[in-house]
Amino acid sequence: MRIEERAYERITVKDLTRLCELALRDLEEFFKQHPRYEPYENSLILIALCQGAALHFIDGKEGVKDFDVWSFFAENSSIKLPYRRWKQVDSELDKFGMHPDDVKKSYKGRHIDLFMRTIKADIVKRNRRDPKGCITEYLRAAKTKTARLLAKKAFVGLYPDTILGETLYQSHLTREP
Repeated sequence: MRIEERAYERITVKDLTRLCELALRDLEEFFKQHPRYEPYENSLILIALCQGAALHFIDGKEGVKDFDVWSFFAENSSIKLPYRRWKQVDSELDKFGMHPDDVKKSYKGRHIDLFMRTIKADIVKRNRRDPKGCITEYLRAAKTKTARLLAKKAFVGLYPDTILGETLYQSHLTREP
């Protein structure tokens, strides 16, 4: 197994599909383990590959340190999702080698960091649950530190299938002139 800080192999739609499958499996497990968050089970707006790996999918230059995958839900006023929830899993995508920090974890490929956030209900309503519209408005509003950091790079759609591989957002700072 190749061990390096960044991998420069192209991310394909097949790779995106694998990332989506792992994110959906994680969400299914999360809701089984935490039934109090059941009101969110049917409010998933989108899942996206974000940050550097998303830029690498777009331009092939950034390299992949890890895969940051974010799931966004329509906010529910009756209960808040744990906004600091983070889980790391093995992508098993061995063509990307392994990050040096993952060597002791017995992974077969580069790791995925899984996160979840809510998007305010008024944003979801205004955008009629359209994933691209919702995420663009969420990022442009950028009222949290997380949103401001995410807005510095890019988002590539993973879920629903209609947005798989679509550039949902790219910071003007990362676009070539």
